[in-house]
Amino acid sequence: MSAVERSSFTIDLGAVRRNAATLLRAAGEAELWAVVKAEGYGHGAADVSRAALDAGASALCVATLPEALHLRAALHEARIIVMCPVSDREVGEARAAHLELVAADGRVPEGLRVHLKLDTGMGRWGLSELPAPTHDVVGVMSHLAVAESDPDFTRTQIERFRAATAGLAGITHHIANSAATLRYPEAAFDAVRCGIALYGISPFGTDPGADGLEPALRWDSSLALVKRLAPGESTGYGRRFVAEQPTWIGIVPVGYADGFRRDMTGTEVLVAGERRRVVGTISMDALAVELDRKLPVGTPVTLVGDGVLIEEHARVAETIGYEIATGLNTRSGRARRVARNG
Repeated sequence: MSAVERSSFTIDLGAVRRNAATLLRAAGEAELWAVVKAEGYGHGAADVSRAALDAGASALCVATLPEALHLRAALHEARIIVMCPVSDREVGEARAAHLELVAADGRVPEGLRVHLKLDTGMGRWGLSELPAPTHDVVGVMSHLAVAESDPDFTRTQIERFRAATAGLAGITHHIANSAATLRYPEAAFDAVRCGIALYGISPFGTDPGADGLEPALRWDSSLALVKRLAPGESTGYGRRFVAEQPTWIGIVPVGYADGFRRDMTGTEVLVAGERRRVVGTISMDALAVELDRKLPVGTPVTLVGDGVLIEEHARVAETIGYEIATGLNTRSGRARRVARNG
């Protein structure tokens, strides 16, 4: 890693493929549809899509039309479903690109494949009652609200969906997300839509290995400065960390502009393979770690990977792994590499 790069992201597509295989096993006879919105949860939508399709996924799900058009340019034959509402103007673009749309407000576009969305308890986009499907309708779907945390309400949603769609034959029924795929076999129906677990991040905020998942992303940097603070000296804005005794600190050239959030102070990273605590206020382009000794400039720092989990950072920040992953920034000077083995 050069000094210009400052930090680098590596995406292990072998891990993505293995996670897809794990989800396919959990889904039983249902199809796996890979959710690759938000640039593949920060992992790279096109690369992750290819890996998931290679591993047996049969469709790709995105949130917006621009996301879908970006994927269509890279994957000419893939089945791509746009899950959020689109404008009337965008329907024509979707039709020309051979995309599939979701109808959630009563309007059912013509001349392309459509999925009817039923609101079973998410309280967001979705129909209160399903209309009679037209010849363009290829699927019926819903969205689970608390599959990672509330079994009773999740089962209520599943049964509402089952009852409301019981008479609809010959079209694909789908409601399961990553959490439901891993915990509720009855939610599989004909297809499961998996996002976060595909990347090896736990939908439950726990160790992904407990569900046979393997993190696909690692984030590396290095020490750019090492200095010794005397008692009473501080590092960073606001003097949030003041040395009580002689203390070595290392400065890592990564900050909240890169996705290492201000509220992740107190989390741990690896410095020379050893866990070290992030101290002081995280800046836009730098953070400080507390060291137990003087180390040379250039010493490797692992921000995510080798056992340092996105889930750990999320707990410190009191948020979810989804937000950490999608907030990563591969802007200029932050290199992104893809490992294709495995």
